[in-house]
Amino acid sequence: MFTDRPEAGRILGEKVVDYLRQTQATERPLVLALPRGGVPVGYAVAEAVDGDLDVMVARKIGLPGQPEFGIGAVTSQGPPLLDRRVLGRVGLTDDDLAPSVARERAEAVRRLRQYRGEQAEPQVGGRLVVVVDDGLATGVTARAALRALRAQRPARLVFAAPVCAADSVAAVRAESDAVICVHCPTDFGAVGSWYTTFEQTTDEEVVRLLSAARSARASR
Repeated sequence: MFTDRPEAGRILGEKVVDYLRQTQATERPLVLALPRGGVPVGYAVAEAVDGDLDVMVARKIGLPGQPEFGIGAVTSQGPPLLDRRVLGRVGLTDDDLAPSVARERAEAVRRLRQYRGEQAEPQVGGRLVVVVDDGLATGVTARAALRALRAQRPARLVFAAPVCAADSVAAVRAESDAVICVHCPTDFGAVGSWYTTFEQTTDEEVVRLLSAARSARASR
Protein backbone atom coordinates (compact mmCIF):
# COMPACT_ATOMS: atom_id res chain seq x y z
CA MET A 1 0.00 0.00 0.00
CA PHE A 2 1.35 3.41 -1.03
CA THR A 3 0.43 6.60 0.84
CA ASP A 4 -0.05 8.59 -2.37
CA ARG A 5 1.33 8.96 -5.89
CA PRO A 6 4.41 11.04 -4.96
CA GLU A 7 5.50 8.41 -2.43
CA ALA A 8 4.87 5.65 -4.97
CA GLY A 9 6.96 7.58 -7.48
CA ARG A 10 9.87 7.89 -5.08
CA ILE A 11 9.84 4.15 -4.38
CA LEU A 12 9.46 3.35 -8.07
CA GLY A 13 12.27 5.79 -8.85
CA GLU A 14 14.65 3.72 -6.72
CA LYS A 15 13.72 0.63 -8.74
CA VAL A 16 14.33 2.48 -12.01
CA VAL A 17 17.70 3.73 -10.74
CA ASP A 18 18.64 0.12 -9.92
CA TYR A 19 17.61 -0.98 -13.41
CA LEU A 20 19.68 1.74 -15.06
CA ARG A 21 22.67 0.82 -12.92
CA GLN A 22 22.33 -2.89 -13.73
CA THR A 23 22.07 -2.20 -17.46
CA GLN A 24 24.95 0.29 -17.26
CA ALA A 25 22.86 3.05 -18.84
CA THR A 26 24.71 6.34 -18.85
CA GLU A 27 22.45 8.57 -20.96
CA ARG A 28 19.89 10.90 -19.37
CA PRO A 29 16.45 9.24 -19.58
CA LEU A 30 13.32 10.77 -21.04
CA VAL A 31 10.49 10.06 -18.61
CA LEU A 32 7.08 10.13 -20.29
CA ALA A 33 4.20 10.03 -17.83
CA LEU A 34 0.69 8.91 -18.79
CA PRO A 35 -1.74 11.67 -17.71
CA ARG A 36 -3.24 12.35 -15.50
CA GLY A 37 -2.44 10.04 -12.59
CA GLY A 38 0.91 8.99 -13.95
CA VAL A 39 2.33 12.51 -13.84
CA PRO A 40 2.90 12.84 -10.06
CA VAL A 41 4.54 9.40 -10.16
CA GLY A 42 6.59 10.31 -13.23
CA TYR A 43 7.72 13.57 -11.64
CA ALA A 44 9.29 11.68 -8.73
CA VAL A 45 10.83 9.10 -11.08
CA ALA A 46 12.35 11.85 -13.25
CA GLU A 47 13.88 13.43 -10.14
CA ALA A 48 15.35 10.10 -9.06
CA VAL A 49 16.97 9.35 -12.42
CA ASP A 50 17.85 12.96 -13.29
CA GLY A 51 15.69 12.67 -16.38
CA ASP A 52 13.62 14.97 -18.57
CA LEU A 53 9.88 14.83 -17.84
CA ASP A 54 7.12 15.06 -20.43
CA VAL A 55 3.81 13.34 -21.16
CA MET A 56 2.50 10.69 -23.53
CA VAL A 57 -1.27 10.71 -23.92
CA ALA A 58 -3.13 7.50 -24.73
CA ARG A 59 -6.91 7.40 -24.67
CA LYS A 60 -9.04 4.34 -24.00
CA ILE A 61 -11.57 3.27 -26.63
CA GLY A 62 -14.68 1.87 -24.98
CA LEU A 63 -17.21 -0.63 -26.20
CA PRO A 64 -20.13 1.27 -27.80
CA GLY A 65 -22.81 1.60 -25.16
CA GLN A 66 -20.35 0.49 -22.46
CA PRO A 67 -17.61 3.17 -22.51
CA GLU A 68 -15.93 1.84 -19.34
CA PHE A 69 -15.27 -1.52 -21.03
CA GLY A 70 -11.99 -0.82 -22.82
CA ILE A 71 -11.48 -2.65 -26.10
CA GLY A 72 -8.54 -0.59 -27.30
CA ALA A 73 -6.66 2.67 -27.07
CA VAL A 74 -5.29 5.36 -29.35
CA THR A 75 -2.60 8.05 -29.15
CA SER A 76 -2.35 11.39 -30.93
CA GLN A 77 -0.93 9.70 -34.03
CA GLY A 78 -0.59 6.24 -35.52
CA PRO A 79 -3.14 3.43 -35.79
CA PRO A 80 -5.25 2.44 -32.76
CA LEU A 81 -4.52 -0.67 -30.74
CA LEU A 82 -7.65 -2.83 -30.67
CA ASP A 83 -8.50 -6.13 -28.96
CA ARG A 84 -9.34 -8.22 -32.00
CA ARG A 85 -10.65 -11.12 -29.95
CA VAL A 86 -13.23 -8.96 -28.21
CA LEU A 87 -14.21 -7.28 -31.48
CA GLY A 88 -14.80 -10.70 -33.02
CA ARG A 89 -16.93 -11.84 -30.10
CA VAL A 90 -19.17 -8.75 -30.13
CA GLY A 91 -19.32 -8.52 -33.92
CA LEU A 92 -17.75 -5.08 -34.34
CA THR A 93 -15.53 -3.87 -37.16
CA ASP A 94 -12.95 -1.08 -37.38
CA ASP A 95 -15.53 1.03 -39.20
CA ASP A 96 -17.92 0.66 -36.26
CA LEU A 97 -15.27 2.07 -33.95
CA ALA A 98 -14.05 4.81 -36.30
CA PRO A 99 -16.09 7.59 -34.63
CA SER A 100 -14.79 6.61 -31.17
CA VAL A 101 -11.21 6.42 -32.46
CA ALA A 102 -11.48 9.85 -34.08
CA ARG A 103 -13.01 11.38 -30.96
CA GLU A 104 -10.39 9.96 -28.58
CA ARG A 105 -7.53 10.86 -30.92
CA ALA A 106 -8.76 14.46 -31.04
CA GLU A 107 -8.93 14.48 -27.24
CA ALA A 108 -5.36 13.17 -27.04
CA VAL A 109 -4.18 15.97 -29.32
CA ARG A 110 -6.10 18.55 -27.28
CA ARG A 111 -4.60 17.36 -24.00
CA LEU A 112 -1.08 17.37 -25.35
CA ARG A 113 -1.52 20.99 -26.41
CA GLN A 114 -3.00 21.88 -23.03
CA TYR A 115 -0.24 20.18 -21.05
CA ARG A 116 2.74 21.26 -23.15
CA GLY A 117 1.67 24.74 -24.09
CA GLU A 118 4.35 26.21 -26.33
CA GLN A 119 6.90 23.53 -25.46
CA ALA A 120 8.15 21.43 -28.36
CA GLU A 121 7.51 17.70 -28.50
CA PRO A 122 10.49 15.84 -27.01
CA GLN A 123 12.86 13.90 -29.24
CA VAL A 124 12.29 10.17 -28.72
CA GLY A 125 14.54 8.67 -31.40
CA GLY A 126 17.78 7.29 -30.03
CA ARG A 127 16.90 8.02 -26.39
CA LEU A 128 16.31 5.88 -23.33
CA VAL A 129 12.59 6.33 -22.69
CA VAL A 130 10.79 5.38 -19.48
CA VAL A 131 6.98 5.39 -19.68
CA VAL A 132 5.40 5.82 -16.24
CA ASP A 133 1.87 5.35 -14.90
CA ASP A 134 0.39 5.12 -11.42
CA GLY A 135 -0.59 1.50 -12.02
CA LEU A 136 -1.06 -1.16 -14.68
CA ALA A 137 -4.53 -2.74 -14.82
CA THR A 138 -5.56 -4.07 -18.25
CA GLY A 139 -2.55 -2.42 -19.86
CA VAL A 140 -4.36 -1.32 -23.01
CA THR A 141 -3.41 2.37 -22.78
CA ALA A 142 0.16 1.53 -21.78
CA ARG A 143 0.49 -0.82 -24.75
CA ALA A 144 -0.87 1.80 -27.16
CA ALA A 145 1.58 4.39 -25.82
CA LEU A 146 4.52 1.99 -26.02
CA ARG A 147 3.67 0.90 -29.56
CA ALA A 148 3.42 4.49 -30.76
CA LEU A 149 6.74 5.33 -29.12
CA ARG A 150 8.45 2.25 -30.54
CA ALA A 151 7.68 3.58 -34.02
CA GLN A 152 9.88 6.58 -33.18
CA ARG A 153 12.89 4.28 -32.61
CA PRO A 154 14.02 4.96 -29.05
CA ALA A 155 17.32 3.38 -28.03
CA ARG A 156 15.52 1.59 -25.19
CA LEU A 157 11.87 1.60 -24.13
CA VAL A 158 10.91 0.81 -20.54
CA PHE A 159 7.54 0.76 -18.77
CA ALA A 160 7.40 1.44 -15.02
CA ALA A 161 4.54 1.54 -12.51
CA PRO A 162 4.29 1.16 -8.74
CA VAL A 163 1.76 -1.69 -8.99
CA CYS A 164 1.05 -3.97 -11.96
CA ALA A 165 -1.58 -6.65 -12.46
CA ALA A 166 0.38 -9.86 -12.90
CA ASP A 167 -1.71 -11.04 -15.86
CA SER A 168 -1.09 -7.80 -17.80
CA VAL A 169 2.70 -7.64 -17.50
CA ALA A 170 3.46 -10.09 -20.32
CA ALA A 171 1.44 -8.10 -22.88
CA VAL A 172 3.18 -4.86 -21.87
CA ARG A 173 6.59 -6.51 -21.88
CA ALA A 174 5.96 -7.55 -25.50
CA GLU A 175 5.75 -3.84 -26.41
CA SER A 176 8.82 -2.76 -24.41
CA ASP A 177 12.36 -3.73 -23.50
CA ALA A 178 11.62 -4.02 -19.78
CA VAL A 179 8.78 -3.68 -17.28
CA ILE A 180 9.56 -2.36 -13.78
CA CYS A 181 7.00 -2.84 -11.00
CA VAL A 182 7.30 -2.41 -7.24
CA HIS A 183 4.40 -4.82 -6.65
CA CYS A 184 2.99 -7.35 -9.10
CA PRO A 185 0.00 -9.01 -7.37
CA THR A 186 -2.18 -11.74 -8.83
CA ASP A 187 -5.19 -10.40 -6.88
CA PHE A 188 -4.89 -6.94 -8.37
CA GLY A 189 -8.40 -5.48 -8.08
CA ALA A 190 -8.13 -1.79 -9.02
CA VAL A 191 -5.19 0.63 -9.09
CA GLY A 192 -6.75 2.84 -6.42
CA SER A 193 -6.97 -0.03 -3.93
CA TRP A 194 -3.16 0.08 -3.60
CA TYR A 195 -3.12 3.71 -2.42
CA THR A 196 -4.24 5.23 0.87
CA THR A 197 -4.94 8.52 -0.93
CA PHE A 198 -5.99 8.27 -4.58
CA GLU A 199 -7.66 11.54 -5.46
CA GLN A 200 -8.07 12.42 -9.12
CA THR A 201 -5.11 14.33 -10.54
CA THR A 202 -6.25 17.57 -12.18
CA ASP A 203 -5.13 19.10 -15.45
CA GLU A 204 -3.81 22.06 -13.46
CA GLU A 205 -1.59 19.74 -11.41
CA VAL A 206 -0.24 18.12 -14.58
CA VAL A 207 0.71 21.52 -16.02
CA ARG A 208 2.23 22.63 -12.71
CA LEU A 209 4.40 19.53 -12.37
CA LEU A 210 5.62 19.72 -15.97
CA SER A 211 6.53 23.38 -15.48
CA ALA A 212 8.31 22.61 -12.20
CA ALA A 213 10.29 19.82 -13.86
CA ARG A 214 11.39 22.13 -16.69
CA SER A 215 12.41 24.83 -14.22
CA ALA A 216 14.39 22.36 -12.13
CA ARG A 217 16.15 21.06 -15.22
CA ALA A 218 17.02 24.57 -16.42
CA SER A 219 18.55 25.48 -13.04
CA ARG A 220 20.97 22.53 -13.03
